[in-house]
Amino acid sequence: MITRRRFFFGTAALAGASALTQRIASGTKLLAGQTSPDAKVNYRPVVTPNGSTLPWVMKNGAKEFHLVAEPVRREFAPGMTVNCWGYNGQSPGPTIEAVEGDHVRILVTNRLAEPTSVHWHGIITPNGMDGVGGVTQKHIPSGETYAYDFTLRQHGAQMYHPHSDEMIQMAMGMQGFFIIHPRNGYPEPVDRHFLIFLQEWAIDPGTFTPNPNVMTDFNIFTFNSRVWPGTDPLVVKLGERVRVSFANLSMDSHPIHFHGHRWWVVGTDGGSIPKSAWIPETTMNVPAGTTRTVEFVADNPGDWPFHCHKNHHAMNAMSHVIPNVIGTNQKGVAQQIGTLVPGYMAMGEAGMHEMSAMAEMMPGPRNTLPMMTGTGQFGPIQMGGMFTILKVREGITSYEDPGWYQNPAGTVASPVST
Repeated sequence: MITRRRFFFGTAALAGASALTQRIASGTKLLAGQTSPDAKVNYRPVVTPNGSTLPWVMKNGAKEFHLVAEPVRREFAPGMTVNCWGYNGQSPGPTIEAVEGDHVRILVTNRLAEPTSVHWHGIITPNGMDGVGGVTQKHIPSGETYAYDFTLRQHGAQMYHPHSDEMIQMAMGMQGFFIIHPRNGYPEPVDRHFLIFLQEWAIDPGTFTPNPNVMTDFNIFTFNSRVWPGTDPLVVKLGERVRVSFANLSMDSHPIHFHGHRWWVVGTDGGSIPKSAWIPETTMNVPAGTTRTVEFVADNPGDWPFHCHKNHHAMNAMSHVIPNVIGTNQKGVAQQIGTLVPGYMAMGEAGMHEMSAMAEMMPGPRNTLPMMTGTGQFGPIQMGGMFTILKVREGITSYEDPGWYQNPAGTVASPVST
């Protein structure tokens, strides 16, 4: 569901804007005519699923933003809430959106119990604004506010994150998008521009706080700090041109794949790729420490899976130390173990299909999601983690979740007699 916050840009940002833009900023979900709050620049405001865009005010010729670094309670999905660190009550932090050539001033207040800083990843700034504690500036002490002040000299999908105790602070969720629109517009204007931040976490079953010391054995994988079935769907109208920007500050790369279409790779954190060099793909690998941007035309109606293609990354609370029991007769064993370990669920000898059904009937550890969950119109979806659904619809009048796609008669795979 698209929240009221998602199109809110701040009262000053709306000064002089059209009535249509004001309706968008206050939360109206319109399919046509959506414009930027900058009257002289033509771009579509971005959409951060399960997130928001940071308001700004115009002050002394600069767009002024205010970031607050602080502990955050983040619901990854119903039934699981995590003690993160983030910005402005969110992890990832709210998206900063501006235009090439803008003079920006970003006030950063530190409400953590330790020093921090903010690095503008991929953004070309004066050296003293680069945000590396101890190298280009003093660390921001707890309780203090520092100002970052610079002019945007490029466009593209960039990031912000700490460069102060970064192993802990980034692993706890301190990160966000910084989108800079081109002053002269995009070569191919789009109707929707989604932002998805990729992250992985080590959160032991029954606990609430990520372990930032883990280097490889992660068990929770998120889109914008949400996991399936808590991820918002990506809703578009049939025929619309769609841009999706991914960011990754995790320890691994993530090959993001979608169904029913192909996309073109059009940008990196280094900037836009010339159209002559665009690459057609259905899977875009997003390496650690980068952004990647793709575009496609939503010309195939339906409900299309959109997920990381590393198998364990589309699951929740995956344990990597369970013995392999595929093909093993466990008759009676699970019941006996269950008398010692309440809530124990053994992986079946024929696979894990029954795990999704068992999760509905048997409670697991507190604050821990089933490995596979979610139910669609045809039964258990058996996914988790980095998974959502691209919903392409003809004739819709809003971007609210339209529900499940109603396939035309005779177009769904079905049993046959042999």
